[in-house]
Amino acid sequence: MDNGQASLLLKKAYDKLKDSDIGTACELIEQALDLEFDNEEIKHALKCVNWWLEQIRRIDDIKTPFEKGSFFITLLKQYNIFLEQLDNIYDQCQYSIRYFVYSRALFFYKGLLNSHSTDAGLLLLAGRCYKGIGNYDEALKFLEQAAWIKRDDAETLAEVADINALLAQTKTAKALFREAFFLDPSKVEMHSMESALILKLISEVSALGYNGAQVCEWIPVYGCLWGVFSVKRELKQMEAGRLKQSIFSLETEYEANPSRRDVLKPRLLNHYFRLIDHYEISHEDNSLIEETLLKIKVTDPDIYKKYTG
Repeated sequence: MDNGQASLLLKKAYDKLKDSDIGTACELIEQALDLEFDNEEIKHALKCVNWWLEQIRRIDDIKTPFEKGSFFITLLKQYNIFLEQLDNIYDQCQYSIRYFVYSRALFFYKGLLNSHSTDAGLLLLAGRCYKGIGNYDEALKFLEQAAWIKRDDAETLAEVADINALLAQTKTAKALFREAFFLDPSKVEMHSMESALILKLISEVSALGYNGAQVCEWIPVYGCLWGVFSVKRELKQMEAGRLKQSIFSLETEYEANPSRRDVLKPRLLNHYFRLIDHYEISHEDNSLIEETLLKIKVTDPDIYKKYTG
């Protein structure tokens, strides 16, 4: 068996994927497998490429460029489920496939950007694609435009945070992640995150035993407890008022709907943390802080110990 030749063919296949030539990539992987039939990475690559070839046969049936681009992005979610069934994941293979997917989607989106330059949704998708192919500066440009148009949107802010983390703008990333997860944790697209800053936090919170729907809600709680979401900002008077109203609504719902407490509890705790930050930054009466701390203790004594410890 010519291991060197098989490895060279596999490398060429990965390059072809990044050039959007998935058909030739598949042929090269098959040739590599003929030379080294027991190579696990080659077998893995062939399974993954064949999955995509099977799925994208439908692309010609899709009419508009936007739908074609979104078709690739939507398939990524299904692909992630497919990957969970495989024993091993090979990073170089997955990087090349993701590059193929995002570059193909971007090809379709690019033609729309000039005529839809104020479409926040399109700008967000284009930014994700640029991030997916490693062009972080271009990604930041599109994502910041999307965030400026669609303000207070958790999904968009999380993407801006993620790209800042990838660009080593850690302080900005921490502040924006905290903002995004405060606004609405459920809207953050977890599978789209790429920076080590947030991926490590997601992994560690998941390891605590929370299920998929709960993980995103607990991320801001443990992000604060573990010092990841450590960058705080002063709230405007109107924001502080809305925060107190939100806390009242959450407390009411928490008492009235025990069946939803697995989601409401972390969201309520996150709001309490935010309120204490506000009191501390604005130098409010210490009794207000003590009152909020007591609410945390009643809601979850274990979290209270971690928070005050």
